[in-house]
Amino acid sequence: MRPSWPPPNTPMRSDGPKEVEFLRALAMAQRYSAEFSGMEFLEQVFLGNPLQKWGIALLWSIGGVVLGKILYRWFSIRMRKLAEKSASKLDDMIVDKVEEPLALGVVLLGFWFGYDQLHFGDNVDQFMEHVFSIAVAIDVTWMAARLLDSVLGNALSNAGEKSDSVMMSQIAPILRKTMRSTVWVLGVLMAMNNAGYDVGALLAGVGIGGLAMGLAAKDFVANIFGGITVFIDKPFVVGDRVQLDSVDGVVLEIGIRSTRVKTLAGRIVTIPNHKFTESVVENITAEPARKIRIDLGLTYDTSPERIEEAIAIVREIVEKHTDTENENIIWLSGFGDFSLTVSAIYYVRKAADVSLTPGAVNLEILRRFNEAGLEFAFPTQTLIHQGSVKAEG
Repeated sequence: MRPSWPPPNTPMRSDGPKEVEFLRALAMAQRYSAEFSGMEFLEQVFLGNPLQKWGIALLWSIGGVVLGKILYRWFSIRMRKLAEKSASKLDDMIVDKVEEPLALGVVLLGFWFGYDQLHFGDNVDQFMEHVFSIAVAIDVTWMAARLLDSVLGNALSNAGEKSDSVMMSQIAPILRKTMRSTVWVLGVLMAMNNAGYDVGALLAGVGIGGLAMGLAAKDFVANIFGGITVFIDKPFVVGDRVQLDSVDGVVLEIGIRSTRVKTLAGRIVTIPNHKFTESVVENITAEPARKIRIDLGLTYDTSPERIEEAIAIVREIVEKHTDTENENIIWLSGFGDFSLTVSAIYYVRKAADVSLTPGAVNLEILRRFNEAGLEFAFPTQTLIHQGSVKAEG
C-alpha cells in the first residue's frame, strides 16, 4: 500500500504557495506512474511476442473477418440487384460464384497481416508463410473452378435446349467434372509449387502412373473420343437408318461410350463408338432420294415395236406416281439367255415409303403389261436331238 498523504497525526496548517506546488507535482508523479504501469503491461511477453503485437494482430484478424462479411453482404444485396436487371443469367451466376471466394480472400488477407505482426522463429514463420500461400492458392482455385463450372454449365444447358440429342445430356456432366477436376489439379500443383515442394518429381510419378492407366483404358478412351466425334461431326442422329459393316438398322440411342441400333430384323445391336471413326458409315436416311432399279424380262418373240410400247408404259407409270422423282431412265438393257431385258431406274422421294412405293409401281406394271398382252419370259431350255430315234420292238 502506498503511504497516504499527508501522514497521520500531522498537524493541519494553511497551505502556502510552496505546499500547493508540492501537491501538484506529487499528483503529476502519480499519474505518470499509472501510465508507466500500463506501458509495462503492454510490453509483457507472451509466447515470444509483446502483448501490444498480439493486440495489433487480433485487430487485423477481426478487421479481416468484418470486412469479409461486409463484402459478402454487399455482393449479396447490391451486386445481385444489378445483375437481376440484365436479361442474361450469366452475370447472376458470376456474382453468385465469386462472392464467397472473395470474402474468404479478404479474411485470409486479414489473418496474414495479423500474423505478420508476430514472430515465432524462422522455421515456424516459414511454415506459416507456406500455409497462407497454399490457402490463397486454394481460394483462387475455388473461385476459378466455380466460375468455369458455371459458365460451362450455362453453355451446355443452352446447347442442350437447342439439341434433342440424348448424348448431350450424357456428355455435359462429364465435361463439367473433367474441367472442374483439371482446374483443381492445376490449383493444387500451383499451391504446392508456391509452398516449395518439388512438383516436377510428383509430375514424373503421375506421368508413369497415367501411362499405365492409359494403356489399360485404351479402348474406353477410344470409345469416349469416338462419342465426342459423333457428337461434333453428327454423321447421323437418333432415328436415322445407317449401315456399318454388316449392321443395317435405325439408331435408337447415341451414348458417350456406345451407340444402340435396331436392325431391320428387330434386334438391338450395341456398337462401340470407336467403330464409327475406324469404319465407313453410310447414312441411308440422309440420302435425298432412294434409287430403285427393276429388270423386266420379255419373251424373245416380242417385236421391237412392242418393246418400245413396254418402255413407254413403264415410263408413264413411274412419272405419274406421286412418290417418285421426275428423273428416270428406261431402256432395253440386254439380251438374256431366255428373255429380252427392259431395265428401269427411278428415284423414290425421301418422305415416301421405300417399300410400298416400289411395290405399287411393280403392281401397276404387271397390270398394264397384262392388259397390253406383253408376256414375261420365264426360264426355258430348248433341247435339240440329232439323229433318228428307232422304234422299240
